[in-house]
Amino acid sequence: MVHVLSSRVLLTPRDPEVSRDFYGRTLGLSVYREFGTGPERGTVYFLGGGFLEVSGRSDAPPTETLRLWMQVDDCAAAHEEVAARGAHVLCPPLQEPWGLIEMWIADPDGHRIVLTEVPARHPLRYRP
Repeated sequence: MVHVLSSRVLLTPRDPEVSRDFYGRTLGLSVYREFGTGPERGTVYFLGGGFLEVSGRSDAPPTETLRLWMQVDDCAAAHEEVAARGAHVLCPPLQEPWGLIEMWIADPDGHRIVLTEVPARHPLRYRP
């Protein structure tokens, strides 16, 4: 068995500065640590129980199968905040048939991000 001590999602954007602006300013993620210097430096953000590292540079298109799931406490408030900061909103907050409130945005490279609210009486929170 592999004993995992820590983990993070690694994202190699087309334009690291634009992506750092998106994740730091638009989404408001806090910086855990930075490494290296110059435009190619790496930045690691707190991502709830994990981390998101933005580092390096890529000319490849976004990976269709990579999506980030972020739980927020208030999807409507998150929508207002990120839209006001210029996020590309793909779908505004909607209550899905499975009971979660979800909204979809895209990062500067087109990676899809779902911001999810778990309502108070949803089975993920409430056990009768």
